[in-house]
Amino acid sequence: MRAESDERGRVVVPTAERPVPGDVAEGVTVNPERELGSRAPRFIKASRTLHLSWQVGVFVVGLAVVVAGVFMLVLPGPGWLVIFGGMAIWATEFVWAQLVLRWTRRKVTEAAQKALDPKVRRRNIILTTIGLVIIAVLLGIYLWKFGIVMPWKIDQ
Repeated sequence: MRAESDERGRVVVPTAERPVPGDVAEGVTVNPERELGSRAPRFIKASRTLHLSWQVGVFVVGLAVVVAGVFMLVLPGPGWLVIFGGMAIWATEFVWAQLVLRWTRRKVTEAAQKALDPKVRRRNIILTTIGLVIIAVLLGIYLWKFGIVMPWKIDQ
């Protein structure tokens, strides 16, 4: 391997020798993303009928999980988490689900990085503080005008 030094004394590997995402170096893939396609065991892929029934089973189980997640959006429960779990089940077998999950993962990572930006955090803290002050003022005005009346002490 060729190594060169820069002016600060650090060793720099030329770009042509750096691993490129997707390359295989000593049997280990550099890119953390997996290949697209079915992850069914080899003996299932060997038989067309068995593989098709495997895909139907994965689709039905994933559909049940996604439907449960949709119900949890309006009922108590972690709806979005369950929906993404169903998508992950589908992604074990279907390329379209793998692509959707990669896109979603990329967007969530971008949003998390943006939320951790100091300017954005400062803005969010300021807006939250202003909102809490407004709510406190409105609550104070309500209590000043109507007082504290418990529902069980209302005379009618």
